[in-house]
Amino acid sequence: METGGRKQTDRRLALFDFDGTISTKDTTSDFIAYACGNKKALLGFLRLSPVFLRYNLRLISDHAAKEMSLAHYFRQWDRDAFIAAAKRYASEVLPTIIKPSALDRILWHKQNDHTVAVVTGSLEILIEDWCKDMGLDLIATGIDLSGAKLSGKLSTRNCYQAEKARRITEKYDLGKYAYIYAYGDSKGDREMLQLAHARFYNSFS
Repeated sequence: METGGRKQTDRRLALFDFDGTISTKDTTSDFIAYACGNKKALLGFLRLSPVFLRYNLRLISDHAAKEMSLAHYFRQWDRDAFIAAAKRYASEVLPTIIKPSALDRILWHKQNDHTVAVVTGSLEILIEDWCKDMGLDLIATGIDLSGAKLSGKLSTRNCYQAEKARRITEKYDLGKYAYIYAYGDSKGDREMLQLAHARFYNSFS
């Protein structure tokens, strides 16, 4: 069977985490500081410390902890203002925190006609324009933008650990790929890395 001029058995898939793998910073935290200001971001971090403690003690899920954090900062934000801030961050800040070595590897995969996907717990709205410009697939975490005011709720499950693997296998028939690469930097990428033939951990400086 031929797919796009290539034998299906030659198809290759490259899976990249974003925060800490492609980028030098956690984009969600960085965006909070960008949108809310450093002082409010720091005060919020202190007020959210019981949430982080409960998460570290495995009393709440990563999904619940993320929603609580986003709600603290963004509940009742005007939807259009939030979207505008996210788009400004994506255009002004995101390009400055991309690791050159990670970008080189992405371009190598693209030059070899591999399918390349970013699989991240970061908010989709922060990453989608960059991925589109790069010609990359994106699997990310959605924030609910259905109302005029934000609730802080997520519109998808937080794309982390087992959810990464679930979303990947939902999107791709992995049996159609002769070889799979995966790149990550934390325990949140473990299940994604296990899907791959070639696994790269903390590979980019």
